[in-house]
Amino acid sequence: MDPENAHRLAIATLGTISRYPSILRVLNFPRTSKLGKEVFGLHFPNPIGLAAGFDKNGVALPAWEALGFGFVEVGTITAKPQPGNPRPRIFRIPELEAVINRLGFNNEGAAAVGERLAALKNSQRWPKIPVGINVGKTKIVPLDKAAADYVESFRNLKTLGDYFVLNVSSPNTPGLRKLQEGSLIRELFGQIQAENPGKPLLVKIAPDLTFEQIEEILALASEHRLAGIVATNTTIDHQMVPFAKNQEGGLSGKPLNGRSLEILRHIRKVSSLPVISVGGIMSTDDAKARFDAGAELIQLYTGLIYRGPGFLRDIITSL
Repeated sequence: MDPENAHRLAIATLGTISRYPSILRVLNFPRTSKLGKEVFGLHFPNPIGLAAGFDKNGVALPAWEALGFGFVEVGTITAKPQPGNPRPRIFRIPELEAVINRLGFNNEGAAAVGERLAALKNSQRWPKIPVGINVGKTKIVPLDKAAADYVESFRNLKTLGDYFVLNVSSPNTPGLRKLQEGSLIRELFGQIQAENPGKPLLVKIAPDLTFEQIEEILALASEHRLAGIVATNTTIDHQMVPFAKNQEGGLSGKPLNGRSLEILRHIRKVSSLPVISVGGIMSTDDAKARFDAGAELIQLYTGLIYRGPGFLRDIITSL
């Protein structure tokens, strides 16, 4: 199938299943207390989560819990609804177990997603696992207004998420990665924290930053009392896929594994902030390597596409 049509079908199916507790009970993966852990003040029944970008609009939270995930991250959500970039915008590279996407934060907007999550929270179907909310910049908003745009999203959602992630690292919104630079990210952290009722706040960084740039972000994250780091987003370095080097978008999957692990190890050397490690986790050995390198939690995305839900269960069993 076309990759985006396959994705939509998967989300639609899981969204439907999420409305039927009897089906969720059939799916339900047995849980063990052995893998439970406390991170930034939250209890995670296991340390494997669903990365942002898969369930952008938060339509299938009960199903993700039933499949065995220890947490799920909704989004990326922007203040205003937007369709994203023109199709086609997802490209599989099966021989490398990789994906290139240039979706561009397609989502229903913070108000609509907030209404959906609030309705779910008021029902009996809200999951017992932590739910993170990932927020980003609306495409048409200029960089000098970006902090206010993030704040607008946060105000609509701040009572609903268990933790929040500022996505300043997607390569698919023009200029967004400039928000990783000193004065802009300082302003963003300050304005969000001024609105924050006490929820854990994290920032998601790109794999294409230098170690010096990462250390600057870590220093500002500590200064503004962020709870942790999500490392990493997709990469714009397509040298590992030369036949697709002119294909615009973020590369994920196996080619990203080495760089994402390298950045995790560097963060652990220079900072005590908790890290959610994501990017290129395609095997149980990859997952173990992230925990061995000091990740508190990990997230799956492309590994789930190529391995299916059984991959999550393989990791849990191996741990």
